[in-house]
Amino acid sequence: MPDQSFRLILASQSPQRRTLLEQAGYSFEVIAPHPSAECGILSGETPNELVARLAKQKAADVASHVDQGIVLACDTIAECGGQILGKPRDIEHARQMLTLLSGQVHHVYSGVCLWQRPANRTLERVDVTKLRMTKLAGDELERYLESEAWVGKAGAFGYQEGPDWLQIIAGSESNVIGLPMELLAEMLVEFHTAR
Repeated sequence: MPDQSFRLILASQSPQRRTLLEQAGYSFEVIAPHPSAECGILSGETPNELVARLAKQKAADVASHVDQGIVLACDTIAECGGQILGKPRDIEHARQMLTLLSGQVHHVYSGVCLWQRPANRTLERVDVTKLRMTKLAGDELERYLESEAWVGKAGAFGYQEGPDWLQIIAGSESNVIGLPMELLAEMLVEFHTAR
């Protein structure tokens, strides 16, 4: 159980992030950021810069409605061959993403931002996990697309559903699910020791 003497506010509607926090024993409340806080890619941004900026935008949006506590925001994307892959718009977009990833090594980036109110102290970090996706047969890809497990998932895949065609080469498993729990624990310690 984490030592938690502060109010924690999760700036996300992601069920995966909620589950990860619950499993780790955190008590928290959820306040979703306004959709405008999740605006997309700026030209020339690296994956690191993108997820760090979006996490901070989400944290700032929710922090503006909170008097006391620590706002936790996170943004996750996949990247393959220099292409940034967010959440698919529809099944055809998901098919394009998975076809690109099939048989390839790729990365999942998560930006994490902690924003303390009322002091307005912030801390931002980025975590990266390296994965390999095995070559997907056409019927396997179509079955996965029909399952709709890709909906709302960066890169159109959900590691937590346990598809055996994804292997982590290096980095955090929870990062691929949507919130790097090891990094979060380190950040909370850093946040409290720096007071």
